Amino acid sequence: MTSQDSAKLHGIFSIPVYIAKRDSDLTSNEEKDISSIVKEGMGKNTGNSVSENSYIFNDKLEKIKEFCEQQLKIYVEQVIVPKKEVDFYITQSWLNITKPGEYHHLHTHQNSIISGVFYIAAEEDDKITFSDPNTKLKGMIKFEKKAYNTVNSDTWWFPSIANELVLFPSWLNHQVNVNEKATKDRISISFNTFARGKFGLRKDLNELILK
Repeated sequence: MTSQDSAKLHGIFSIPVYIAKRDSDLTSNEEKDISSIVKEGMGKNTGNSVSENSYIFNDKLEKIKEFCEQQLKIYVEQVIVPKKEVDFYITQSWLNITKPGEYHHLHTHQNSIISGVFYIAAEEDDKITFSDPNTKLKGMIKFEKKAYNTVNSDTWWFPSIANELVLFPSWLNHQVNVNEKATKDRISISFNTFARGKFGLRKDLNELILK
């Protein structure tokens, strides 16, 4: 018989969600940039609004972009651990506004490897919810749960906190549900990434070089 002390549960093939806190609050210049992006125009999305400018990091919010790039580098080094040097870079970036009573539909990010969301403004009970892509397979046998954890759950959420960044694989389904207690707009920046460098191996006939 195995004793409790010698038994250990292993969570293998986990999905990496990375959360980092920026030390500094929004500066006055960053607040001006946010206002400028909003004035450029906001378009209707499914459940909320997104900026007409979908490349906001190209000429605005330089320090926030730098922070996101620093954390992206850490994510790549700790999660992907590439043997050869690969340069991950931000492609598109845009502003989201979710007003009280609004939501952000379940979705993934195409043509991207790692996606991120940086929170500008959020309230208590604001959260981002992720969905297990293997729910249908795991749900072939269904059990009533006494308690939920990251192993037996179909969804898992993290609180949305101002000045925090969340990085995750772009194929991972995520959404923002209505916050019934919200009294002000939830504002965030979303972005996608891709990579330059050498992928795969020549001998395996899967080599790809992107410059």
